[in-house]
Amino acid sequence: MKKISFLGLGKMGSVMAPLFIEAGHQLTVFNRNKDKTEALREQGAMIASSPAEASQASEYVFTMLSDDAAAESVFLSEQGLLSTDVKDKLFIDMSTLKPSTVTMLAKKVSDASAYFIDAPVSGTVAPAAKGQLMFFCGGASEQIERARPLLDILSRRIIHAGDIGSGSLLKLVVNLPLAIYWQALAEAVSLGSSGDLSDEIMLDAIADSSAALAVLKMKIPVMLGEDLPVAFDMNSMVKDLKSILVTADESGLRLPTTTSALNVYIKAIEEAGMGQDDAVKVLSFVKTLEDIKTS
Repeated sequence: MKKISFLGLGKMGSVMAPLFIEAGHQLTVFNRNKDKTEALREQGAMIASSPAEASQASEYVFTMLSDDAAAESVFLSEQGLLSTDVKDKLFIDMSTLKPSTVTMLAKKVSDASAYFIDAPVSGTVAPAAKGQLMFFCGGASEQIERARPLLDILSRRIIHAGDIGSGSLLKLVVNLPLAIYWQALAEAVSLGSSGDLSDEIMLDAIADSSAALAVLKMKIPVMLGEDLPVAFDMNSMVKDLKSILVTADESGLRLPTTTSALNVYIKAIEEAGMGQDDAVKVLSFVKTLEDIKTS
């Protein structure tokens, strides 16, 4: 039995953390909104009052946080993870962060005589709840292997991408074409709508063609207006695209198509209030733009 702390009980973290209890490990959790810890308390988890307390409780510390600012706060604040003695502990950050942020946090952890790997995930809530995520890991091989028995509880596949920051970079690489795909699909449907093709016919045809993503058939009901749980919202898409563009800029790269996609998602949020809508609903926003243009 391992002592594990888990910080960040959002949509993903709230279904991932219980898997450690089910596997027989001792779990301590922390979340800024304490209400989200109650279900885990009932399952036997201990509740930390601060990141520092969570850090003290365990040898393995998992974080699944909303963005770079949240990660910096949880690690580096006055009552943060690194505000206490953390010698030889292993920090596994599963958040989607900029590689530069990951590198900075890893340096702070190393300075505190502890170890760090970045391990962002590919997958949404449903596979997370089944322990079927894919992990993109960056860090020393011995620390990846140290974490592997615990990562196996959460995953279907673990990819060791390279040194610290490599996992986070690979996650951005994987997210980039997906973000652009939904916008391209929205524009394709808008084109067909101009000639009175139905959304149902177009999406069915695309889903059965070489233009389909593996996930497309699962997303068609959402695109057609069915009210289903949100897997990945537009606010998260914008956050990831901004991270992609900052990372590209740091490497001297220009990504014009990514920039265009980001602008469309931002417009959907600012003009249509779609920040908490599933990102695939960019289709309905692009069609609205077309309706305005032709009215």
